[in-house]
Amino acid sequence: MQIYGLRFDVNCSILFTELPLLQRPAAAKAAGFDGVEFWWPWDAMVPSDREADAFVSAIRDAGVELVSLNFHTGDMAAGERGLVSVPSAAKAFRENIEACTEIARRTGCRRLNAAYGNRIDGVDPAEQDAVAIENLRLAAQAAANAGAAVLVEAINSVDVPAFPLDTSDKAIAVIDAVGAPNVGFLADLYHLGKMGEDLSGVLDKYREKIWHVQVADPPGRGAPGTGTVDFEPLFGQLAEQGYKGWAGLEYLPSDASDSAGSFGWL
Repeated sequence: MQIYGLRFDVNCSILFTELPLLQRPAAAKAAGFDGVEFWWPWDAMVPSDREADAFVSAIRDAGVELVSLNFHTGDMAAGERGLVSVPSAAKAFRENIEACTEIARRTGCRRLNAAYGNRIDGVDPAEQDAVAIENLRLAAQAAANAGAAVLVEAINSVDVPAFPLDTSDKAIAVIDAVGAPNVGFLADLYHLGKMGEDLSGVLDKYREKIWHVQVADPPGRGAPGTGTVDFEPLFGQLAEQGYKGWAGLEYLPSDASDSAGSFGWL
């Protein structure tokens, strides 16, 4: 498959999970990648000093760039997909803002992904949206102080029915409402494809707002070539449009015990 000079990084929270957390950056480097990204690596909102030091050292020792790091997304095993719009989690999320931006400062990470969160039964959606805008503004200010940007992504409502930002237009509307210069769009082609969006059209329409791209093939979230999306022309389009960022590989490996075997399409 032609990749048109795009730079790919590995999401080490979905790939290389057969290895302990701190071994994954080196495994990605050994597989030929110079960048990695992670979901929030700890259960706590704020890691211990020892945990943070070990994580930063693992990135540095592997010789890779930490391309993107998620803010805490809550209990994903229980179905949570972010805390940004959860009023009851506002205090905890704001503690996490400080911790996440400190990791960004120490590693030079320039993209911090803020998952919006699900709609909550019994809570006014308008209240959730107001909390989300305030949280995103606080996150953007803290990220700017660390030299980083905040990302907002659309997550499909096929897999996550309660997630309100399930299209590119809805995610962009939130970015515009925040109004901060360092908040941009994470174009996750799996989620957009799962919603049936015109991927080429999204890449063109929002080319100035797309600050990160993630890749997985719907419907099964496997590597490119395992599903319904023809990635080669999309990669060519990104290159032609002058996209200078990374494309994160955020797909499920074909063999969960051998992530390194899932890069044969490159």
